[in-house]
Amino acid sequence: MTAKVRHVLVVIDPTATSAPALERAAWLAKGLGARLELFVCDYDPNVADSRIFDTDAASQARDHLLDTERRTLESLAKPLTASGLDVALDVRWDYPLYEGIVRKAADSRADIVVKDTHYHSVLKRSIFSNTDWSLIRHCPAELWLVKPHPIGTPPRIVAAVDPLHERDKPAELDHRILRAAIGLRDAVGGELDVFHAFDIAPLLAASSDSMTMPIALPVRELTDALQKEHREAVLELTDAHGIGHDRVHVHQGGTRQLLVSFTEQLHADIVVMGAVSRSGLQRLFLGSTAEDVLDKLGCDLVIVKPAGAPAA
Repeated sequence: MTAKVRHVLVVIDPTATSAPALERAAWLAKGLGARLELFVCDYDPNVADSRIFDTDAASQARDHLLDTERRTLESLAKPLTASGLDVALDVRWDYPLYEGIVRKAADSRADIVVKDTHYHSVLKRSIFSNTDWSLIRHCPAELWLVKPHPIGTPPRIVAAVDPLHERDKPAELDHRILRAAIGLRDAVGGELDVFHAFDIAPLLAASSDSMTMPIALPVRELTDALQKEHREAVLELTDAHGIGHDRVHVHQGGTRQLLVSFTEQLHADIVVMGAVSRSGLQRLFLGSTAEDVLDKLGCDLVIVKPAGAPAA
């Protein structure tokens, strides 16, 4: 990963019937020799409602709920401890969920947060502040969002980079993405490919808008020149990390669509990519590739932030 990972924090959903994130986190912690912490963040608005419970009754109800969830974590931890893992447990009463996770990650100095993810409806994408998107935006630690699918042998890992920074991110972030992907590859015995896409459509549109008369543009020559420029930039980046040229894939077209189709063709298990926290207006106009592909990818997504990224 981006640095020596010593603490893996996995978010457990006490209402779920399966826990793919726990399986993935235990697999990662074992490969890295890291400590594993199981964490439940819960909150019941009915318990917190003073119209239903008085202060003492609310406190008792909350403590009972958290004790029950702690016992659940203890049962989950037993086989992990027996397998030789160093396992810790924590249960907290906090709200909203993403802020509780961010606070816990900061307090425990977690190196990576692992959490289940699932499909989010258009309504939730459009109106509500979804936990997974909020974590992509605000979690300062690396974030691993786990899909309910088995990991291949060997695991196929894809690092998505943007060395010419067309999507307005710091140059150092690409190096952090590759260090994270290489660390993951080495920890789990995986295979790593590097993906980059560039799109000439905005350039053609801008050129067309600036012309007073229609002029035939040498589209093939322009595409070839951009392909060469982008490939050279990616190879310079990957050469610095000792990644072979046969593992580098540069494509022309929209990043979001091509990344999804590329990972499907490769049967990728994990995508590692960057995300930059932005203000509300910036998110509205620039969007986020990570947020957009989360539901479209059939594999896990690992999010890497720039150095010193602030928490929510």
